[in-house]
Amino acid sequence: MATTNGPTPVATSPTENLEALGAAIRRLRQERRLSLRHLSGLSGLSIGFLSLVERGRSSPALTSLHAIAKALGTDVPSFFTKQDPAPESAPQPHVARAGDDDKLAIASSNRAYRLLSERAPALVLEPMLVTIQPGGVMEEPYSHDGEEFAYVLSGSLRYVVDATEYRLDPGDSIHFQSTVPHGIQNDGDEPVTAVWVVTPRLF
Repeated sequence: MATTNGPTPVATSPTENLEALGAAIRRLRQERRLSLRHLSGLSGLSIGFLSLVERGRSSPALTSLHAIAKALGTDVPSFFTKQDPAPESAPQPHVARAGDDDKLAIASSNRAYRLLSERAPALVLEPMLVTIQPGGVMEEPYSHDGEEFAYVLSGSLRYVVDATEYRLDPGDSIHFQSTVPHGIQNDGDEPVTAVWVVTPRLF
């Protein structure tokens, strides 16, 4: 049976994910000969928080990961996967099975991401099944290149796009250019589960 190119997962459990994420950030920081103080100044994040992240003791939100990646001159996917060399021909279709949950699970802040597709050259969509626990604060609005689509399966999600608030309930969806500032919050009493599709890939 033919094999397919894809990412090398950095971890197989939430704890290992955090430790691997912290190690990747520390390695990139040291390669660039930056101190934690310098990285703090570039990213706008506190030294204490960055230290906890590098030691795998704190789970940063995507906004924080984007700030760290920008400060290090890289992108968020570089923290999570090692991209295999691009194939000479078009990539083979990737099928994600229910049993792949552990391999494709990533924990960040009060959220859990189940990647619905492995990374492959020439594929630009990032489909995810996202679970957001209740009680979180509204994240600081941020923007990035590409587009974002979300379809709520359960729970109630507060979505703010370009200073306009939208309430998404089960069966509702939203699609927009992610170059405008946007943020989300689960201000309800139960977890929110949604299918997310973004470009470019985040992980």
